[in-house]
Amino acid sequence: MRLGPFNIHISFALVLTMAAGLFSPLSLMADNLRIGIVGLDSSHSEQFTLRLNDPANPNHIPGARVIAAFAGGSPDLPESATRVEGFTTTLRDKYGVKIMPTIQEVCAAVDAVMILSVDGRPHLDQAISVIASGKPFFLDKPVAASLKDAVEIYQLAEKAKVPFFSASATRWWPGVIEVATADPLPARSALVYGPSPELPFHPDLFFYGVHSVEALFTVMGSGCLSVERTSTPDTSVCTGTWQGGRLGTVHALHTLPMGSTSYKLIRFGQETITEQKSQGDYTPLLREIVKFFQTKQAPLTAKQTLEIYAFMEAAQESKRQNGKAVQIREVLTKAGAPEAWLPELPVKTPLTPASKPAPRK
Repeated sequence: MRLGPFNIHISFALVLTMAAGLFSPLSLMADNLRIGIVGLDSSHSEQFTLRLNDPANPNHIPGARVIAAFAGGSPDLPESATRVEGFTTTLRDKYGVKIMPTIQEVCAAVDAVMILSVDGRPHLDQAISVIASGKPFFLDKPVAASLKDAVEIYQLAEKAKVPFFSASATRWWPGVIEVATADPLPARSALVYGPSPELPFHPDLFFYGVHSVEALFTVMGSGCLSVERTSTPDTSVCTGTWQGGRLGTVHALHTLPMGSTSYKLIRFGQETITEQKSQGDYTPLLREIVKFFQTKQAPLTAKQTLEIYAFMEAAQESKRQNGKAVQIREVLTKAGAPEAWLPELPVKTPLTPASKPAPRK
């Protein structure tokens, strides 16, 4: 059927209307979220941005783009102060990111925020500013420089109904996932080792040891009850006891530098032993971040994440007490965590007739 002039006019107008809808700000926002970064003193700021902003990158993740950033930085911390200028220049000049003077201005310009400051000390104040904006956010490791601050951040976000999550990239490394899913039954125990250089002003596993600890929890799951630690200047061995008597151990290697790839995870299953064969990069984590920004559904709960930080805090306390076992519930309660975020109480298995102690003569 041939179209008359009137029909052609209507059809052309319809096409224009549809095109306008496809490229309206609302539809673009649905497909291309505007992301802001707080803290340009970590390599994550550059690595995350290149994956989001460069379609030619082999690890490109569609659906979001970094458009604004607040540089931040900690002048008294060389790991921060010596890197913030370089990453700021790269994001501005190479990826077209607008550098803004305040966190509030960044939040006003974007749909979601990534707090990437390498130093955990400013995270509480930075999170407070983002929470006030109501924008969902990802909070890079460490959540904070203390368990108390970490608990407060989660409490403030929950009260304001602002969704956020925090995680290490190791949680989604293919090699870690392979080990974690090797057997449907819970692991009897697991062992992980990795670099754990220490950062001043932080519990000594928070800065880099968190990568190994999170890999351990990816395999063991929640339910850690207590932690014991043996330490030398070079190495710390931290063993957690889980419900049911299962054991998870971290060998934190303090002399390995930042960026070391010496990570390994071993799972002792019910019938088989599985060793980590590969590692990964930031791409799987960033996919989870973008998915979270799109759905507002966090892949990890406050309870799950705070148990990881309580493990590290308990390890620090065990070190102070010369290797004494420290309870996870104890450190979380001291940090102000509500009952809902505490691990379950130990399950006491009743004695069977065969295992009852013999009567005393």
